[in-house]
Amino acid sequence: MTTPPTPAGLPGVAQARSSAALADADIRARTDSYFNRTRQLVSHFGDCEVTYAFFIRTPVISAPGIMLAWLDNVLKARGCTYSVNLIHPEGEWVGAGEPLLHITGPFSQLADLETLLLQKLGSPCVAALRAYQMALSLPRTRFLAMDARHCAGYEMQELMAYAASVGSRAARKDGATGFVGTANDAVAPFFETTHGLGTMPHALIGYAGSTVRAAEMFHDQFPNTDLVVLVDYFGQEITDTLAVCRRFPELAAAGRLAVRLDTHGGRFMEGLNPQDSYAVVNRHAPEALRRYRSDKELRYLIGTGVSAAAIWKMRDTLDDAGFPLVRIIASSGFGVTKCACMADAKAPLDVVGTGSYIPELWNETYATADIIAYDGVRRVKVGREFLFSATRPEQTKKDSHD
Repeated sequence: MTTPPTPAGLPGVAQARSSAALADADIRARTDSYFNRTRQLVSHFGDCEVTYAFFIRTPVISAPGIMLAWLDNVLKARGCTYSVNLIHPEGEWVGAGEPLLHITGPFSQLADLETLLLQKLGSPCVAALRAYQMALSLPRTRFLAMDARHCAGYEMQELMAYAASVGSRAARKDGATGFVGTANDAVAPFFETTHGLGTMPHALIGYAGSTVRAAEMFHDQFPNTDLVVLVDYFGQEITDTLAVCRRFPELAAAGRLAVRLDTHGGRFMEGLNPQDSYAVVNRHAPEALRRYRSDKELRYLIGTGVSAAAIWKMRDTLDDAGFPLVRIIASSGFGVTKCACMADAKAPLDVVGTGSYIPELWNETYATADIIAYDGVRRVKVGREFLFSATRPEQTKKDSHD
């Protein structure tokens, strides 16, 4: 038998913990009771072959890898033959309501898996689209996935990291750089890396007592790692940036020094106010201000926090001080809309650290499955007949002997 079209061989999926098979007792405890009862009824009254169609009500990018790897592991443990019809391969755009895939197999072996399969499908598909849109908005900017602290446990973190990697690979096909890594080791393989990326949190600067001293301590312990310094702790982004650059001129000249802007939304970056922010953006990208903007978009351009004005102000400061190779890394609320605003303002960003590709509206991530055939006879509940119209590439079978 050939292998089903699961992306389990792609970076990270084979190592994904959430793709590991669960014992039947664990599946029974975690699935909805009516699916457990359905399995019992079908086993008693006679099994049949069914075909499930999986779809999501919003546009997405197909990211079924972890789900399919988990399904394969479970059905392998059950000694069950099944087939997958992957209508939209991983990384492909899928319209709202279009079936992503069909799964065909014994009803008795699939009935109790629906809850867990849907958990592993909807959110990564939506997050993959958001990661793709962000990367495409800023095609020359590298992205770092920093979502772990915003996730509800490790399984969600794994799904989100996988989603970012899928959306990123799709964006690369369209010419973007995309996500180059993540902040911790466990999910680094999704990005074909072995370790998490990142240098220092604000707590280290508080411990050191000054931004320069924190940079010195970091460089002392990790001399071969590029130095990335947070510069907003004391509210002196410009002052502390220049102090660090002057302390490490060799690193600055070699392009091994970067400053990370993470100014919170309660204040302007040092040296800016509303009028100055407007002037900075108007000087570099006047067209970004000359069409209608929502309040949120205007804030991303010239408001408090890490705005386009703040990024341009920092770039001007570095260049004027003779540090043109010092890079700018930005974080703090970089989602789809903020990235698009930064693109409009031509903000000179080298790297964006973000966890905001996690879907904002969780109800948009709800995946749904319906059985559309019983022993080869097409049948579906009224209102879901559209699921019959999906194209059907050649199915690939899998059994317990592979």
